[in-house]
Amino acid sequence: MTLSGLDRLAERFALPQSQCRALACYEELLLHWNRSINLISRKETSDLWERHMLDSAQLLTLLPEAPAGRPLRIADLGSGGGFPGMVLAILGAGTVTLVESDRRKAAFLRQVSRETGAGAEVKAERIEALGPLLAGCVTARALAPLPKLLGYVARHLLPGGRALLLKGCRREEELTEASGHWSMKVTERPSLSDPKGAVLIIEDLIATPGHRAGEEANA
Repeated sequence: MTLSGLDRLAERFALPQSQCRALACYEELLLHWNRSINLISRKETSDLWERHMLDSAQLLTLLPEAPAGRPLRIADLGSGGGFPGMVLAILGAGTVTLVESDRRKAAFLRQVSRETGAGAEVKAERIEALGPLLAGCVTARALAPLPKLLGYVARHLLPGGRALLLKGCRREEELTEASGHWSMKVTERPSLSDPKGAVLIIEDLIATPGHRAGEEANA
């Protein structure tokens, strides 16, 4: 018997039935809304579970530890259709805030959060205009080149926090460019969903002398 995309994901991460039902609800809503607003490429709908769901869920094992007695606060920047932030919220990764300036996409994310019981907060604001979210973990996927993206991350990441950034084949070039403006510890993990991609684990992020942390974000 061939397993469905949901079944494969549930098996890989040992997901309970409640989370499987929530992910199935998310899929149904996404495919419905995608007919009228561009949440994902239409040619990617047939590969939704590998290209988007697995790509997001792989961050579960890379999250930092939650503060004692409190859930981990996660800020997902430029959420779009909800990847990776909504998947992490559904899978109980912590208290997730999704930042998406497109109001139609934000409306979609709010409906998903309600109907799946994910409990994610959605902010329909520009990342650089939003007050610091003070998140222990910042996530982003296909948002901006790394030199600019790190400005967004620095604005919303707590000191000592960790960023998990899903990046493609240009990441080495972007890291080289970013190193002129930022000091950071970078760990790279191969992507489970994209043979050319990786998850960049960014810690100890500090703007270099003479570089203002918001400079790249506002460029």
